[in-house]
Amino acid sequence: MKQLNKLQTVLFLAGGFIMTAGAGCYAFLFMQKAAAVVYLVGAILFASMQIIQSYDGNSITLRRLRRITIIADVCFVVAGVLMVEQQWGLMGRMFSGSAYDEFVSYTYNRWVVVLLVAALLEIYITHRIGQELKKEADTKKD
Repeated sequence: MKQLNKLQTVLFLAGGFIMTAGAGCYAFLFMQKAAAVVYLVGAILFASMQIIQSYDGNSITLRRLRRITIIADVCFVVAGVLMVEQQWGLMGRMFSGSAYDEFVSYTYNRWVVVLLVAALLEIYITHRIGQELKKEADTKKD
C-alpha cells in the first residue's frame, strides 16, 4: 500500500475526526444544520485521502478490497449529502406538490442507512487489509 505523506495523514485523521464529530452532533440534535455541513466536509476529506492511498501490488484480494474502499468512501459522502439535503432542502425546491412529498419520503433519514453501510464496510476493509498486508509481507520474507 502506498503510504500517505505527513500532510495527507493529518488531513485523513482530521477528516475522520470532523466526520465523527459532525455525525455525533447531528444524531444528538445539536446544531443540526451546521453539523450536517461539518460531517460532509469531514467525509470529503476522509474519502479523498483514502482514495489517494493506492495499491500497486499483484494481490487480487487487496485490489478487490481497494475497490470496496472506494464504495465505502462514496457512501460516506452520499450520507453527508443526504444529511445536508434533509436540513437545508436544497434539491427539494425542484419539486412541487406530491412530487415533493415523495422526494422527502424517499430521502428523509436515509443517511442513517447509507452511513451504517459505509461504516460496516470500512470496519471489514480495515481488518482484512491488515491481514492481507501481513500475509503479503510474510510471503516476501520467504
